[in-house]
Amino acid sequence: MRPKTVLPWAALAGVAAVLAACGGTAATGPSSSKNQASAPGITSSSITIGSTQPLTGVAAPGYDEIAPGSKAYFAYVNAHGGVFGRKIKYDYLDDGYNPAQTPTLTHQLVLQDNVFAMFSALGTPTHLAVVNYLNAEKVPDLFVSSGCNCWSNTSQYPDTFGWQPDYTIEGKILGQYVKQHLSGQKVGYFYQNDEFGLDGVKGLNDQIPSSSVVSKQDYVATNTSIGAQIAGLQQAGAQVVVSFSVPAFTAIALLTAAALNYHPTWVVTNVGSDPPTLGAFLSNISKGAAGGALATGMISDAYLPLVSDASNGWIKLFKGIAQQYAPTLPWDGNVLYGMAQAYTLVQVLKASGRNPTRAEVLKTLETVKLTGGPGLVPFDFSKSSHLGYAGVEVVKTGATGAQTALTPIYVTGNTGKIQRYTATPTKAPASGVPSN
Repeated sequence: MRPKTVLPWAALAGVAAVLAACGGTAATGPSSSKNQASAPGITSSSITIGSTQPLTGVAAPGYDEIAPGSKAYFAYVNAHGGVFGRKIKYDYLDDGYNPAQTPTLTHQLVLQDNVFAMFSALGTPTHLAVVNYLNAEKVPDLFVSSGCNCWSNTSQYPDTFGWQPDYTIEGKILGQYVKQHLSGQKVGYFYQNDEFGLDGVKGLNDQIPSSSVVSKQDYVATNTSIGAQIAGLQQAGAQVVVSFSVPAFTAIALLTAAALNYHPTWVVTNVGSDPPTLGAFLSNISKGAAGGALATGMISDAYLPLVSDASNGWIKLFKGIAQQYAPTLPWDGNVLYGMAQAYTLVQVLKASGRNPTRAEVLKTLETVKLTGGPGLVPFDFSKSSHLGYAGVEVVKTGATGAQTALTPIYVTGNTGKIQRYTATPTKAPASGVPSN
């Protein structure tokens, strides 16, 4: 599962590059009426993609549902004809959210499993350990499960694409909410000390006056002892805590604050605020002494339909697929995320033609205006932007764990104004499979 890296990688990579070039040359292009082996990982009957995921470790609870959610949607697509008759094979390996393990596993997927593309590789620190390698090998690096601004560095990483709103965009819109609706209150920051948290803080600082911020506390993902940070926020008198934290650290922060009789208004990134995931964390960590009620009143944001909205067509579609193809998975935001990403990949593969090369898939993302699929806004992919969704709505968690929208949908970039988005989101197709 985790072979040690050996010296011949460079030579093997050269062979892979030659094979990739041969695959591209031999392709008959999108107009061909027959399935052919047009690129590495594509045969006449299958498309193989790969990913690294935290199936174990501190980030596993909740996040370990994302890849199975995607796989369930791919199983649905495969049962309904696949992509031009090809079945999608999804290989995902466990890196434990440990950047030291990610390179070996990524090399395995590219050089041994011969994947056509990387898909949904999860984590900012983990994926930064391999993004240079993937771009050097010209492997499409699609829809990294992270909102790091870095995925839109089109000059350095031309083959990498994000998917979710980046953390600075999210920080800006959450920061605007704090400025407008929690004005006059003392604000504290709690954030992961890497690109995830730092990018979020950039967005917050764009909107929240520095005079309002009384404390900034960070944590590292390998140390779950955060009592000093939460006590620091309390001592500074922070009445609002804006948190860019993964679910485990959101839960630990809530429990630590409760033990200190500290009850600020929590404003938490989408990444760390899924109510079902948080509820499970809170119960497990506290051994049943606490649960999802601690998250009541939490303010967050959403760029996909709310998992509790049973009337939404996308929720009906994906929840039904989950029940059929992954009945042991809970229904929560992580499963929804995985399915929504998988839907987007099928969109891209269909839009790239019957026998796409790797280069053609990348060109499709930059030039074809895909609908946003399940997203509340369209994708913002172009030759100059690889970020994906560029907007969210602000939401609040109620006593039952259901979220409700507090604001309209807003869109923005890393720089520039925040604007209201008024177009109607895309509806789910009756077939459950994208047409283009």
